[in-house]
Amino acid sequence: MRSSKSRSRSKSNRNRPQSGGNVINRVFDSSGPEGKVRGTPQQIIEKYNQLARDAQLSNDRVATENFQQHAEHYLRLLSEAQREMDARREEQERQNRERQAERDRERAERQEREAANAPSGNDPSSAPQPDVLDLGGDSDDGNDSGLVETPESAPKKPARKPRARKPAVKADAKPKPESNDNPEAAE
Repeated sequence: MRSSKSRSRSKSNRNRPQSGGNVINRVFDSSGPEGKVRGTPQQIIEKYNQLARDAQLSNDRVATENFQQHAEHYLRLLSEAQREMDARREEQERQNRERQAERDRERAERQEREAANAPSGNDPSSAPQPDVLDLGGDSDDGNDSGLVETPESAPKKPARKPRARKPAVKADAKPKPESNDNPEAAE
């Protein structure tokens, strides 16, 4: 039985950018002529450009070209990812503008409906008033003011006096003997 490590090293599992992935911040392992270079695309580009400058200073044109090609590969990868991100951002901004325009249209339509349903002007006195019916002056005091009598406007009755309470009879108290003034009670 093979171990999982040997399977993970197959050519199909190389670090390749996947569509929709965050390539700009993703860490890559680049196998260059001087060994592995690890980092984000920007870091790898900088490392290969530095290696190309060093090779050029040592008059190694083949190594210089090789490092520049490696740097160019990651530069293309980075620029493609940047274009995809810009396209996605522009699409989102376009969708946001469309949503905002739709909300603005709905708000304007709602305000137009409210304005059509509301009475003209903000002055309540300009609104149509109900008709007042004169039902005849049936007032008790003879003054016909045309007002309807409400409980608040009715004449107030004098307040009742509270009744005096009788003292409570205690349960253990003996009843008082009745006076002899009453001849029937004497019998």
